[in-house]
Amino acid sequence: MSEELTKVTHIDNVRLGDDERSVVIIDQTQLPNRTEYLTLRTVQEMYDAIKLLKVRGAPAIGICAGYCMYALARQIDTDDFDYFVTTFCRYKDYLNSSRPTAVNLSWALNRMDRVLDRGQGDEDLGDVLDALGDECRAIHREDIEMCRAISEYGLSLLKDGDGLLTHCNAGPLATSRYGTALGPMFLGKEKGMEFHVFSDETRPLLQGARLTSYELQKAGIDVTLICDNMASIVMKNGWINACLVGCDRIAANGDAANKIGTSGVAILAKHYGIPFYVLGPTSTIDMSCATGDDIEIELRDPEEIKNKFYAEPQALAEVKCYNPAFDVTDHSLITAIVTEKGICYPPFSDSLAALFAGDK
Repeated sequence: MSEELTKVTHIDNVRLGDDERSVVIIDQTQLPNRTEYLTLRTVQEMYDAIKLLKVRGAPAIGICAGYCMYALARQIDTDDFDYFVTTFCRYKDYLNSSRPTAVNLSWALNRMDRVLDRGQGDEDLGDVLDALGDECRAIHREDIEMCRAISEYGLSLLKDGDGLLTHCNAGPLATSRYGTALGPMFLGKEKGMEFHVFSDETRPLLQGARLTSYELQKAGIDVTLICDNMASIVMKNGWINACLVGCDRIAANGDAANKIGTSGVAILAKHYGIPFYVLGPTSTIDMSCATGDDIEIELRDPEEIKNKFYAEPQALAEVKCYNPAFDVTDHSLITAIVTEKGICYPPFSDSLAALFAGDK
C-alpha cells in the first residue's frame, strides 16, 4: 500500500488520550482546509463534539462514545460503588441524548454499561475500570476488523473501471479503517483497481464535498464532486454502475436511515436500473425497530440551512426551515445490504434476522 493511501485509510481520527482520562479526535468541522485535533475532557465537551459533528459517522461515534465513557469513569473520584454507578449512568444518558438517529451511539454506551452489570457483586472499582478500558478498546478493534470485512464483501460487487456514486461520508473519517461505503473503493485501489467516483456534496453540511472528496482525492482515487441535484444527470449519462452509501440505523425489514438525500438517490437509481448498496456494520442493524417508520429522525438547527458556510444569510430571518438530518430509504429500493458478516439480499426481514440467528 502506498504511503499516501495508508495516511488516508488508517487515519487516527478517534483515540483514547494518553492519560486515559480524555479522548482525542480530529475536528471534522475544520476539514478539508485545516487538520485540527481536539482533546475532550469533560462530559460537556464530549456531548458537544458529537452533537456539533466534530466527530461523526455512526461507527466513529460508537468508538468515541466507548472511549468517552471510560475516560469519564476514571474521573469519578469515589470508593462508593453505588455512587460510581449512578454518576456513570448519568453521563451515559446525557451522551446518548446528543444524537438520536445513529444507533451506534446507544449500542456502544450500552456495551460499556453492561460491564458495570458484570461487575455487580464484586464492587472492586479497580477491576471495573480495567474491564471498561478493555471494552472500549475492543469496540475500536472490532470496528477495524469490521471495516476490512465490509470492504472485502463490498468489493466483490464491483468491477475494475466502474463508475460509482456515493452520498455523505462513510470513509475512514467516519469509522476507523477504510470505511464502510468508501471501503471497497480504498481496498480496490490497494489491489490495483480503478474507479471513477461521483461524490454528492450532501447539503446542508457538505460532508460529501468536505470529507468524501477530500479522502478520495488524497488517496489518488478519481473523484468528481457534484451538487446533490446533479445525481440524476450523471446516472442518465450512463456514468454510474453502482451507488454505495453508509447507514446510521437499519430496521428489521431493511429500511435504512442515512444522511438526508439518500432516499432520493435510491429512487433515482431504481429508475435508471442501477444497483443501490447500503454498507454498514451489524451494530447499525436495530432488530427491535420493525420498520423505518419507527426510526427517530434528528431535526437540526434551521440556521444550518440559512447561514452555515455563507458570508451572509441566504434567506430572510423570518423564513421557516425544515432541517432533518436523515431520511429513510425504503427496503424496496435497496439491492443489497453489506455487513461484516456477509451480504444480505431481499427479503431483508429474513436475511437480516439470519445474521443474528446464532446470537444469544
